[in-house]
Amino acid sequence: MTNTALLLVRLRWTLTLATVRRSPWQMVGFILGLLIAVLAVAGTGPAAWFVGDLPAFHPSGPGVLDANYGFVRITTVTLGTMITAMAAFIQLMMIGEGTTMSPARFALYGIPDRKLHSGLLLATLTGIPSICGLLAFALWSLAYRGMGVAAVVNGVLAAVLAIVTTVSVARLLISLSTSLVRSRRGKNTFYAVVLLLFIVICQLPNLFVNTSDLAQDSSAMRGAAAGRFATVLSWTPFGAAFQLPFDVATGDWVMFAARLVLLAVTCTVCFLLCVWCLRHDRLTAGAASAAVTVKGVGAFGWMPDSVSGAVSARLLTYLRRDPRQAMLFVMPVIFLVMFSLQAHGESGMVWQTLIWSAWMMSIAESNGLAYDGPGFTMEVLAGVRGFSDRAGRVRVYLAIIVGYLLMLSVAIVLITGDWRRPDALLVGAVMLAVALGVGCSALGIAQVTSCTLMYPVASLDKPFSAPQGRALAQGFFPFVYLFGGFLLMLPTGGVAVGLLAAHVFLEWYWLLIPVALANGAVALWLGTWLGGKLVDARAIDIVRTLDSFASLQR
Repeated sequence: MTNTALLLVRLRWTLTLATVRRSPWQMVGFILGLLIAVLAVAGTGPAAWFVGDLPAFHPSGPGVLDANYGFVRITTVTLGTMITAMAAFIQLMMIGEGTTMSPARFALYGIPDRKLHSGLLLATLTGIPSICGLLAFALWSLAYRGMGVAAVVNGVLAAVLAIVTTVSVARLLISLSTSLVRSRRGKNTFYAVVLLLFIVICQLPNLFVNTSDLAQDSSAMRGAAAGRFATVLSWTPFGAAFQLPFDVATGDWVMFAARLVLLAVTCTVCFLLCVWCLRHDRLTAGAASAAVTVKGVGAFGWMPDSVSGAVSARLLTYLRRDPRQAMLFVMPVIFLVMFSLQAHGESGMVWQTLIWSAWMMSIAESNGLAYDGPGFTMEVLAGVRGFSDRAGRVRVYLAIIVGYLLMLSVAIVLITGDWRRPDALLVGAVMLAVALGVGCSALGIAQVTSCTLMYPVASLDKPFSAPQGRALAQGFFPFVYLFGGFLLMLPTGGVAVGLLAAHVFLEWYWLLIPVALANGAVALWLGTWLGGKLVDARAIDIVRTLDSFASLQR
């Protein structure tokens, strides 16, 4: 087993170096990633030294230290849990089953399941992310220097256990995703659920503090709430390792042993389930896939019988099957839940869900042609005019935005109880009108940026992977859409400022309804017209760019 594991480790590094040498963009990405990792490790040491000067525990009485509270303990357990949990989910979303070291690639070599998984696990643990994570967590043990030598030593042990647990859970998630989810629809649903869990994990600390009754109390009581939250996290597989130094410092050896058992059980269960997944894949590799029967022509049967109608039908069909874009339409529901939990009776905070949702809903369309790929190439070969393409796309997104915002408005009215107050309903109508204006403005500028400021997107097979190269474009171009959507609403903002300056806003704020709707309609028409002109002028360049994007996904 040892020889097989070491051989897989060597193979992993050989393939990594070969991939880096093959492409200049891969080399650039590798160097940038390595530089970021080195900076993160180098910055952890000074940060840990600074934190080490802060109180590790909270004095609950004369000569008594309460292990549940204290800035160092709360920060370490909470941030450590968030980092390791996100690392496990990011590995699933960004890498998934499509890696070079995928177990499916070793099916022909007859390696026993236990040996194969042990080798793959060790290969992951010896990768740059794991090594850098281990060094960073080990350096964080400097924060425990005021708690004694035993706490510092256990900090290093906790770093090893945290990395092993994170990698074990990540490999289990990847194994379950490939073994139990076979169909395209099942994979899309799985990725959607994973992304939602990832968002919830990122928002847990904020939601816990803001939704509790302590959110408006004293800082001491909020610190107590944070301490209890850290205690809960310390009994999860992702947070147990970070609590170990504090258990040692306070001499709580029973809790120390219990957390070690929790981590050992977690890693053992992950190992056994991964081995089961390998065996399941091997035994069911030849199973026939279920036949899929398609009736009719779908959206092509009820869209307008025109060129733009065909574009709309094709886009709608793509959206139904593409989790990379479809997940964006789940975000408004997440916004609604988050704002509702943090509103504390202020319905205006819930109503702002409409504006943020409308603003974000067309962000995929701002790079829509990159998602289309060969679909747009077929349009160019068929001689479709640019305005017909833009109009067809606008028809679909505009229907989605209007319908979605109306449904969200009904939900907000029911959640807030504003249906009982006419003045609150008027405020909601203004917010809805402004949201529709923002949505139309954002959709209008998306018709321009999608054919000019294009950047690579993930492949459909790995919807949460990160295509190599053009990192600057991927990071900067979406902000052009985000800022542009609000800039086009400056006329509406000017009217609002004018009403405020004239001290008549509370009496005449309903004027924002027609102004915002007209503002959005004009911005949408101008964006559609200009986008059509740009598509006609840049069609060949766009096709060439899409071909280069496709090469980055291979």
